[in-house]
Amino acid sequence: MSYQAEYIWLDGSKPTAQLRCKTKIIEDGKEPGIWGFDGSSTNQAPGSNSDCVLQPVYVTPDPIRGGNNKLVLCEVLLTDFTPHPTNTRSLCLEVAETYKDQEPMFGIEQEYTFFQDGRPLGWPSVGFPAPQGPYYCGVGGDDIVGREIIERHTLACMEAGLSIEGTNAEVMKGQWEFQIGILSAPAIGDQIWLGRWLLYRIAEDYGVQVSLAAKPVPGDWNGAGAHTNFSTKAMREGYDAIISGCEALAKRTQEHIEGYGAGIQDRLTGAHETAPWHTFSYGASNRGASVRIPWAVEKAKKGWLEDRRPNANCDPYVVAKLMIETICGDAAGNL
Repeated sequence: MSYQAEYIWLDGSKPTAQLRCKTKIIEDGKEPGIWGFDGSSTNQAPGSNSDCVLQPVYVTPDPIRGGNNKLVLCEVLLTDFTPHPTNTRSLCLEVAETYKDQEPMFGIEQEYTFFQDGRPLGWPSVGFPAPQGPYYCGVGGDDIVGREIIERHTLACMEAGLSIEGTNAEVMKGQWEFQIGILSAPAIGDQIWLGRWLLYRIAEDYGVQVSLAAKPVPGDWNGAGAHTNFSTKAMREGYDAIISGCEALAKRTQEHIEGYGAGIQDRLTGAHETAPWHTFSYGASNRGASVRIPWAVEKAKKGWLEDRRPNANCDPYVVAKLMIETICGDAAGNL
């Protein structure tokens, strides 16, 4: 019997790439192969030369359709089989291969906000909910909304074989987080993008939209980030390498800010557990720093660092590339 393969890729939307998908029926026993699409409809080609190529790079069981059906994450190629200009995964892979001897590893905390009828899910139609305070890791119908969606999403990620580590309600009402890791690059990007796709798709069934906006609601409300935990072999063995990693990040502050997602200046204001976007700081247990060194890491004198600057809407391939280039490149004397 044939099965359904859901081909998933990143389009050319600016400033933030969007997910696209379409279904191919494949004969049982055959693996998903290359396919094509109309790049003129995804901001990736002109109408006069619109063909683009989908190259499968990560295939998992489809937890939504079940059975033998599959999810097929793809890179976008030009018709000469070179990477499309929007293909950030290929650049991430190249850098990861360059510094693979340092064994860089990632975990990403993906925040997001549920919306319905133009407002965050669970917010009153007029005015605002109670101020932030009871929502973070909360429980109870007055404070928590959307749990049925995140429960389905968590199980779907597990059934798809993603390295999901946990979930929690976040600081603003209607805001949640899931964590993926610990993975090398580009696998961390592959699994974050598939985790996002599963979230969008499951939320469809509830008439709910998922927003990755950096500052989904102006004012005295938390933004949404993708805090990125990073380590190398040297960092996992000693504290000096962690401090060196922080110092390396300080040298390329503006470059990282520019690559960490749209709307970052609205989110990184110095309030709501952020450091100002135009400065760089690091410290142990400090959620108001650009980079936090967890208390357990400081105590053990080895482990990882947490870059708190990436937005929820960041491209994880770009974030991983920047962090590897900066920290591993500095360690290798290439900065």
